[in-house]
Amino acid sequence: MYVFLPSTVPALAKVLEEGRVDGAPLTAFAADPDSGVDAEEAEYDAMYAAADESLTLLAADPAAPRRRVVLAATMPDHVVERVGAAGPGVLRVRVTGPVPYKKLASAHVDDAGAADDVAEAAADPASDAAEEHELMWFAVQELRYLVGEA
Repeated sequence: MYVFLPSTVPALAKVLEEGRVDGAPLTAFAADPDSGVDAEEAEYDAMYAAADESLTLLAADPAAPRRRVVLAATMPDHVVERVGAAGPGVLRVRVTGPVPYKKLASAHVDDAGAADDVAEAAADPASDAAEEHELMWFAVQELRYLVGEA
């Protein structure tokens, strides 16, 4: 199953250091194949559901750079449990084990220029300040540079 995991830049640095995303069970989001919603649109919405959850992680870590981070991974179905709906065509899921680095497909991250709006959104859950910012796509091999830049 293709899942979107909310993260932060410091958590991403830890993933690169340790070779896996730890902390199982992990909250993630996925497109619901049974929803009747366009699959591509559902994946986009699942990615942004994870980005919203990333704001919660940022609120808990005031030292983290104010950039939403979403990790996309392909995980075996047997380690992904459906928790419930997170919106039209989007599932909230739980990944029951660590996510090995080799399972990561990409990362989606705010541009550094979004920092003020992301900070506002992290500080105020009712704020929609970050919604105008599109997440940028990064290949897995680019993640070291992303962490170094932040």
